[in-house]
Parts: sequence; structure tokens; C-alpha cells
Amino acid sequence: MDLTKVGATRLLQINELDEMRLDGYESSISYKERTKRWHDKRIKTPTKYEKGDKVLLFNSRLRLFPGKLKSRWYEPFLVSKDMKNDAIELYDEDGNEFIVNKQRVKPYQKDILDADKDDDITLEDKGEVT
Repeated sequence: MDLTKVGATRLLQINELDEMRLDGYESSISYKERTKRWHDKRIKTPTKYEKGDKVLLFNSRLRLFPGKLKSRWYEPFLVSKDMKNDAIELYDEDGNEFIVNKQRVKPYQKDILDADKDDDITLEDKGEVT
């Protein structure tokens, strides 16, 4: 065996591995850029809220045993101030004011969500099923 040929072959293999590593690094950077653009496109732009508008607040707290068919949106809050930095100041019926991100609120529509009204559904008995 010629040691110079073996050494040259080994250096060639090391250089090829280094090129593959750099290619993988560049492709991971381009992948990250593409996924960031994809996710950024899907972020909803916050709507403009006026003072006195009713909004629902998203409940993001982890609960181990949530109630069945329980809504993740809290009761309607009133808007007191709409800020420029994607924040919004809300207050509840008791007058407690707090600031949240606009992505955590959505407009309140009374027709769709009426918390005071419970619907009862009755099932008719059609006989015995065999």
C-alpha cells in the first residue's frame, strides 16, 4: 500500500464530507426561511377595534380535565383602547382593565354565541332497536 495514495484518498473523503455538511447547512437555512414565510403568511392581521366594542378573549390556560364542549373563549369584554403595537386594552363588567395581544381576541357576535341561553334537545323514541 502506498501511504501517499491512502492519505490523498482520505483527504478527498474528508473534503467531500465537509462539502456535504455545508450543503446540508445551506438547505436547512433555506428550509427555515421558507417555513417562516409560510407561517408569517398565515398569521391573521388584527382588526381595528373601536372603544366600546365587545370582544371575546381566548383562554390559553392548560386544563387537565376540561368540561365537555366548553368554549375556549371567555365572556365578552369591552374595548377601552386600541394600541398601535398589536395590543388592546380591555375591561370587564367589574371595571378591571388589562392589556392583551390582539391575536388573543375576536369580535363578539351575539347571534352566534349567546352565553345566557341554553338549548335543550329532546330525542324522540322510535321504538326498540334490535
